[in-house]
Amino acid sequence: MNSPEKTQPSAEAEWTVTGMDCASCATKIQGALQRLAGVENVSISIMSERLGLRLTGKANSDDVERVVTQLGYKAQRIPSAGESPTARLDLADKNRDHATKTTIAAPKRPLKNERWYNTTKGRLVIFTGVLLALAWGATQLLPASIAEWPFVAACLIGLVPVAKRAFAALRSGMPFTIEMLMTMAAGGALFIGAAAEAAMVIFLFAIGEVLEGVAADRARAGIRALANLVPKTARLVEGETVREVPAESLSIGQIVLVRPGDRIPADGEIAEGMSGIDESPVTGESMPKVKGPGEPVFAGSINAEAALRLRVTRDPEDNTIARIIRLVEEAQEAKAPTERFIDRFSRYYMPAVVALSVLVAIVPPLAVGEDWSTWIYRGLAILLIGCPCALVISVPASIASALSAGARQGLLMKGGAVLEAAAKITIVTFDKTGTLTQGNPVVTDVVPMTSATEEILALAGGVESGSSHPLAEAILAEAAKRNISIRSASAATVIPGRGVRAEIEGRSVFVGSPRHAEEENALSADAKNKAAELESAGKTVAVLFRDRETLGLIALRDEAREDAAAGIRDLKALGVRAMMLTGDNERTAAAIAGKLGMEYRAALLPADKVAAIRELTSSEQVMMVGDGINDAPALAAAHLGVAMGSGTDVALETADGALMRNRVTDVAGKIRLARATMANIRQNIIISLGLKAVFLLTTVIGITGLWPAILADTGATVLVTLNALRLLAFKPAPAWDTPAGVEVGTASSSKAPPSK
Repeated sequence: MNSPEKTQPSAEAEWTVTGMDCASCATKIQGALQRLAGVENVSISIMSERLGLRLTGKANSDDVERVVTQLGYKAQRIPSAGESPTARLDLADKNRDHATKTTIAAPKRPLKNERWYNTTKGRLVIFTGVLLALAWGATQLLPASIAEWPFVAACLIGLVPVAKRAFAALRSGMPFTIEMLMTMAAGGALFIGAAAEAAMVIFLFAIGEVLEGVAADRARAGIRALANLVPKTARLVEGETVREVPAESLSIGQIVLVRPGDRIPADGEIAEGMSGIDESPVTGESMPKVKGPGEPVFAGSINAEAALRLRVTRDPEDNTIARIIRLVEEAQEAKAPTERFIDRFSRYYMPAVVALSVLVAIVPPLAVGEDWSTWIYRGLAILLIGCPCALVISVPASIASALSAGARQGLLMKGGAVLEAAAKITIVTFDKTGTLTQGNPVVTDVVPMTSATEEILALAGGVESGSSHPLAEAILAEAAKRNISIRSASAATVIPGRGVRAEIEGRSVFVGSPRHAEEENALSADAKNKAAELESAGKTVAVLFRDRETLGLIALRDEAREDAAAGIRDLKALGVRAMMLTGDNERTAAAIAGKLGMEYRAALLPADKVAAIRELTSSEQVMMVGDGINDAPALAAAHLGVAMGSGTDVALETADGALMRNRVTDVAGKIRLARATMANIRQNIIISLGLKAVFLLTTVIGITGLWPAILADTGATVLVTLNALRLLAFKPAPAWDTPAGVEVGTASSSKAPPSK
């Protein structure tokens, strides 16, 4: 027995746990630890691979690590800030003594997992796979009695670690886990001589666990990429000197210098200077915002125009990007993950099969004196019939076929749980910039006031020729599109928050905001009214003026994708609502949403998007589609997050799937494929259970025996596999491409209610 003296009366402790890749893993660890005397407040984060709890004195860290290890995972203590230097050194020595290839991450940072083929599970898959291949070859060359032994070896090698975890969970009060299901199924098949079938079941289960680990590490890599948005260093201003320091060392109140083109290293407010701030990585706003002294800025934003001095207002660990990371992790943990079908079904199926097998073997001989050998034989046949081989292969076979068909269509999905969630979707929420729109502003209107259109673009292009601002690039692109030669300009000067000035043919020409033009008394009444009209349509207006005379107006807007309207119509044909969630202003959002015929919510920060998603998830099955860093928390908070293929790495890694062709119409295609997959899975379940029911009956009454039972299970496996392969030919065509008379979807069309 462990002595209470090894721990303080009450102490918080944290561990890094490797191999924990799904919700069922976390559930098993949490359930086992909650039954351990002296352990309280158990909390587990799958994304960051963290285990936290309180030790009350009846248990110590060795007890916790023993339980976690028995369940098949690796745990290493993370020293707490309150521990003495001696205790921290002792813990470091202990971790070195038990070193593995796994690296302990810094606090609040997810781990970088080892390659799948270097893990214990990965090596097990490779080794048992080689044994299976050799065994199949041996069946062609050796007598059956000898060729069977490689299958037995492959089964035992794969079964031993699974069985150890199963019995560890059993001792912790959780008898019907997926490991116990596999142990009973493979052990029963091995006992009656079906070694090849037993080995294959274990092999497929091991592959599934390895793939689960790979997917989990990919998700963690996305969060690491999100953290990399914040620069590692900052230029700290100390009196008259500027020196480079680690960004994580900044403290509230310090002044930092941010040059044009640099990312902002901390949340703060502008102390000196005025510049355009590209906040698209944080807020999703498509246009840079001009900000001056006293205005707030976010870490990770980009200073687009002029040098700024910022006063730090938040500690580095609490900056905007850090908060987004926490939102992503919390959303991942709050999401209700779909349990594996077999694990769910085994709660009732396996106990019933085992009980029935035992009853068939002993009741007739004991009750009416029947022959023991006959009824033991029938009991073993029933156990084989009950072996869930067809069920085990039916669901992954359908999922694998669907994922393959989807990949060929550019519809990437991260596993079966994603397919199941997609089939239930009732509302799709979209980010605007880069998802429903092209992601780049374009010129929509050139309004002559006192000069011709060609002259306006020639002069404006000359003024903007040296700028990399998105609006300048749009004006230059429009001039090139119309084959207009821009005027030669000199002495170009950016006026932060107002526009650009340059000398053309000896005269000063401005391209600026309507507000700046009005301040310079260069905006005529007609031009002012027209600018207001354009802005009410959600457009950004630039005024070209010279010598206090308005020459013309240029309106720009980030236009909708060509297929966006068709994609929204296609969703409605499936009975799915569509809503836009954007960080853009109300007018722009209303203009885009009105054009596409969908609901919208505007001026949303990442936390606001997450709040909107959570509000919707209380009554709807929600899919979120986005492409930016700012979309990552919302993608994680939805039942299903989908990233556009052109999106950021973080959006792609955080999301449950991706649309690699960047088509809005593919959203409906993904839902249609998911619905077809779930229908296929239901068919497979009926086939496998139906055959088992028939042969169960015939075995009990003595019509069929062991070999027909094996044939029934094998036949069911073949049938469900062939049925699953039909999905490879599935074409998730848009509703508007479907021939007349062909019904699309499973729900009736519904019109989305107005958002305002």
